[in-house]
Amino acid sequence: MKRLMTVLAVVAAMFSTSAFAADSACEAQAAEKKLAGAAKTSFVKKCEKDAGAGAATCDAKADAKKLAGAAKNSFVKKCEKDDKAAGAKATCDTQAADKKLAGAAKNSFVKKCVADASA
Repeated sequence: MKRLMTVLAVVAAMFSTSAFAADSACEAQAAEKKLAGAAKTSFVKKCEKDAGAGAATCDAKADAKKLAGAAKNSFVKKCEKDDKAAGAKATCDTQAADKKLAGAAKNSFVKKCVADASA
C-alpha cells in the first residue's frame, strides 16, 4: 500500500494540470477501495468521465489564450486527445508498477497498453 501511494504521488507530481489531478484522485479513490484489475480500470474510467475534467480544462485553456472559432475547436480537440493519451500513460505506468515490471519489459508493456487505450 505504501509503495502504491508513493507511485501515485510521483505520477501526481509529474502531471500538474487539473485533468491529471482528477486522474490521480480517481486512482487514489480506487486504491482506498482496494480495487484491482478490471474493477479498478472500470472504476477509474467512470470516475474520470464523471469528473469531466478534460473538456472543461481544455476549454478554459482555450479561453485563456483568447481563441475562437476554428482555432479554438482545433486547440480543444488536440488538448483533449493529449490529455487522454497522458492519462492512459499514467494508468499504464501504475499497472506496470503493480506488476513489478522494470526496464525493457516495462517500456514494452506501457507502449502496448497506451496503444490499446488509444484504439
